[in-house]
Amino acid sequence: MSEYEVSLVNNRMQEFFVKFKGPIDTPFEGGTWKIHVELPDQYPYKSPSIGFENKIFHPNIDETSGSVCLDVINQTWSPMFDIFNIFEVFLPQLLRYPNPSDPLNSDAAALLNQGKDIYEQKIKDYIKRFANNPNVKIGDEDEDDDENDEDEDELSDVSSLEDEDEDEDEILDEDMDDD
Repeated sequence: MSEYEVSLVNNRMQEFFVKFKGPIDTPFEGGTWKIHVELPDQYPYKSPSIGFENKIFHPNIDETSGSVCLDVINQTWSPMFDIFNIFEVFLPQLLRYPNPSDPLNSDAAALLNQGKDIYEQKIKDYIKRFANNPNVKIGDEDEDDDENDEDEDELSDVSSLEDEDEDEDEILDEDMDDD
């Protein structure tokens, strides 16, 4: 996988991100996606978990979670396959040959059934909005920022509780003054 930029999560070989570029001669050409890969303890006997981190418009990829509906990954996985197969064969084929009859994204399936041109234009719109950065960072720094945001939220929750306590103290003081 030397053509791919890979970043380990917490220096673990079982979880990582891969920078994946849309296949040439497809509507996805020019897009760059951050793919989350998690290898189960039973890998290669059990299939990896694969998900798109940034949005993609495709009938067989859930727009919200990034989950991929692909039989070879979800049902017919074999230890003969490896990560290289996923990025060199399975994902490019999925993007080239969508299956609107078994959708995870019913809007994409409906649009594809209405007409290829309108479907491909929607893909290009999504690439412009969500996958147009070929220099997308796939390292841990993105996750660290999320954790910091959560810490800030927790701190602001605590301060709002302190404010409520002060209000209650003032009310109690006023009640005592009335006596």
